[in-house]
Amino acid sequence: MDTTGARTDAHSPWFRRQGTGRPRLRLVCFPHAGGAATAYADWPSGLPEGVELLAVQYPGRQDRLAEPCADSLAGLAEAVTTALLPHLGLPVALFGHSMGSAVAYEVALRLRRAADTEPVALLVSGRRAPHLGGRVPVRLDDAGLLESVRRLSSPDAWAYDHPDLREVLMPSLRGDHRLLDAYRPDPPAERLRVPVTVYGGDDDPVCPVADLDTWAQVTDAGHETVVLPGGHFFLRERQAALLAHLSSRLAPHLGGP
Repeated sequence: MDTTGARTDAHSPWFRRQGTGRPRLRLVCFPHAGGAATAYADWPSGLPEGVELLAVQYPGRQDRLAEPCADSLAGLAEAVTTALLPHLGLPVALFGHSMGSAVAYEVALRLRRAADTEPVALLVSGRRAPHLGGRVPVRLDDAGLLESVRRLSSPDAWAYDHPDLREVLMPSLRGDHRLLDAYRPDPPAERLRVPVTVYGGDDDPVCPVADLDTWAQVTDAGHETVVLPGGHFFLRERQAALLAHLSSRLAPHLGGP
């Protein structure tokens, strides 16, 4: 049962909406591989007033468990972009962690093509620029996937030790990693016109600090790299610091008093 207080978007299964009743900016958050919208359940309390959070719910998990997982990252990004179009009446910023960084980037590209607009900010975390692929290959059998979860010290790793939970969680973890394994974007032919802020942990085993600056290759509007203490899931360990910095990047786009 979902006790986070998030509400499913009445018009789309793709978003869990949280935050202010009078939004001035929408922050769209994309989870990591195997993750769900609830990864961002406690973020609104650390964000500025006026920010509405739309946490993306990929198919194949939680309240979308009966749906098949996406079979390509491009197809996933297309579907999210289509669902996001009705929400473009306000400024939109995109945040993604790990796999979510690649999905957020692909959505940013598609917003320009579909609506001749771009997010006011692209905020990415725990992954190098998409056209470079993942640095550490993951074996796609169950043993390899579970090894990866534990190597990254995922805060949800404990759930995979329980047979009943593991049976529910493995299909989405497997589906997301197959999607990533097949994701082979070309070097960017069109560069974004939006600033990119890149976050990373100083002890991340799959995205070392040196990889974070590769995001400069996808934008003409400049990029900023922010390193915080921690591993791949530093955003859980250093959530307050991350949200404080992220909020400072959103504040100029909120408008109003």
